[in-house]
Amino acid sequence: MANEEDDPVVQEVDVYLAKSLAEKLYLFQYPVRPASMTYDDIPHLSARIKPKQQKVELEMAIDTLNPNYCRSKGEQIALNVDGTCADETSTYSSKLMDKQTFCSSQTTSNTSRYAAALYRQGELHLTPLHGILQLRPSFSYLDKADAKHREREAASEAGDSSQDEAEEDVKQITVRFSRPESEQARQRRVQSYEFLQKKHAEEPWVHLHYHGRRDSRSEHERQYLLCQGGSSAENTELVKSPSEYLLMLVPPSQEEERDKPVAPSNVLSMAQLRTLPLTDQIKILMKNVKVMPFANLMSLLGPAVDSVAVLRGIQKVAMLVQGNWVVKSDILYPKDSSSPHSGVPAEVLCRGRDFVMWKFTQSRWVVRKEVAAVTKLCAEDVKDFLEHMAVVRINRGWEFVLPHDGEFIRKHPDVVQRQHMLWTGIQAKLEKVYNLVKETTPKQPDGQPGPAGLLSGEQRVQAAKSRAQQDHALLERELQRRKQQASVSAVPPGVQIKEEPLSEEGEEEEEPMDTSPGGGLHGRLTNGLPAGRAAGGAGAPAGRELRAFVEAAFQRQVVLTLSELKRLFNLHLASLPPGHSLFRGISDRTLQDAVLAAGCRQILVPFPPQTAASPDEQKVFALWESGDMSDQHRQVLLEIFSKNYRVRRNMIQSRLTQECGEDLSKQEVDKVLKDCCVSYGGMWYLKGTVQS
Repeated sequence: MANEEDDPVVQEVDVYLAKSLAEKLYLFQYPVRPASMTYDDIPHLSARIKPKQQKVELEMAIDTLNPNYCRSKGEQIALNVDGTCADETSTYSSKLMDKQTFCSSQTTSNTSRYAAALYRQGELHLTPLHGILQLRPSFSYLDKADAKHREREAASEAGDSSQDEAEEDVKQITVRFSRPESEQARQRRVQSYEFLQKKHAEEPWVHLHYHGRRDSRSEHERQYLLCQGGSSAENTELVKSPSEYLLMLVPPSQEEERDKPVAPSNVLSMAQLRTLPLTDQIKILMKNVKVMPFANLMSLLGPAVDSVAVLRGIQKVAMLVQGNWVVKSDILYPKDSSSPHSGVPAEVLCRGRDFVMWKFTQSRWVVRKEVAAVTKLCAEDVKDFLEHMAVVRINRGWEFVLPHDGEFIRKHPDVVQRQHMLWTGIQAKLEKVYNLVKETTPKQPDGQPGPAGLLSGEQRVQAAKSRAQQDHALLERELQRRKQQASVSAVPPGVQIKEEPLSEEGEEEEEPMDTSPGGGLHGRLTNGLPAGRAAGGAGAPAGRELRAFVEAAFQRQVVLTLSELKRLFNLHLASLPPGHSLFRGISDRTLQDAVLAAGCRQILVPFPPQTAASPDEQKVFALWESGDMSDQHRQVLLEIFSKNYRVRRNMIQSRLTQECGEDLSKQEVDKVLKDCCVSYGGMWYLKGTVQS
């Protein structure tokens, strides 16, 4: 007790286990470097990996302008490696050792004791490491230089022999046939070092794209280090009941285990089932039962289980059909499996079973011959599909095995709506694959016959829902019309507002951006903003938020193509709550207007005629005025790239010196280049425009 009083608890921290990157997270250990330099500051030219061997190679640029760099030595090394001729196979295309390769080796094979931790807002998030790799400099270029040296020596010894000399004398060649290899000899050959090295060399390299620490993709991927699920059901490894925790501390003895009866391997008792995580319990139950009402599932899981967690878990392994849950097809037919009857691959089986499930969402009855005619599967496979979820009725077909669960549909309309959207997507895919005729009118549900003019209770409910939806749509249109009238009435007299044409879907039609010369430097820079158009709708809340997003994006990355800006905007939309105003009416033209209204300009980069860049990648925008001291340097640099697709550094240096004065320091030039450009093959390009 005295020790506990001397050492009180200062703070309690919640610990979460993040699994999003559990099988993908590697720790790289780099060589010793100066404390003032980080590896993120060094341009990464290329990266590649051999996944099976967990071998990584990184190619980094060497700062050849550093005063500590010996240029004569770099030229000598490049000459020894590549010789005097420069072609595509040259290691150093600039005839200067301007890059260095780092190769990885595994430091330990057991990484189960290591994890990456991220502390944020009083929570500690742990992600297990999949591997730890130590990167060391690779000197393979020295081997290439030695090979070149040996070739030159062999050529000098052979003398100046001419190809016109007489052919060499015919030599006798002895052909030998290898004896049949025994099993022991084959085992020794397979386990030999030479064979393993050859097998490792045959594994192809997979080229990677490197993204720096400040890149938007890195910021997006870093979010996966945080645990995605906030409830305790998603983190069952760190949340155990007292009995489960006691069982982990004191496992049952061997004698008690031997006294228990041996059960078949495919049979799991309910006691054993409840020791598993909740998602595994739901998956095992649905895989065995195949069709189940939600109430029955809750009774099997126990009264202490949260129904919200069960609803979240059941949607991962099952689909809603007539208010009941049917296990998904990919659970029964996993990837790389096949049919035991016909040998058809799992993908085709899943598609056929999804068609049967979709048919039961339309009707209580399904005819097997019709399913077989559409899916082109054998009768045994179709029968298996139907036996999973239906019972056969003589002279009528197959009826869905459970009655319609209207109570679940009434209690959980949000789940029903989400499942309806999923079924709409599945229906579109099935119509495309099986060439189905799209039905425009709903079918009368089978099994509910009656005279004309008489409607059942369920039909009345459905009709009332459809009328309510139609009334809601009419009210929405009326509200939009009144808003437009109010905005028109607020315009002063004599002012004309240009109305943009609308497409069939009600959104603005895309039109090319106005890039006519004028108002820029030498006619190559333009703000592109039409005179009568509002600045990205800045008066509305959606316009203000769009303007704020654009300004923040260009503060982080000074130069952006339209393609990259749209990708960043989609990531921003994914982080917003459903129903946000930005989800409606933001077209490419609106996004470009917001860019131009945020103090940016379009740079008309003269791309090569045979460029592989898409139209969105050829639209380049840059921050023109930010209010800092580097605005003048950046504007001069952008003017250079409005006339040239790629530029050498000495040209940029001389132009900046000419425009900004002789007192321009190297640090200022490096800053503007780092903000706006990337270097590739000794040339400088605007960000997003380099085509390797």
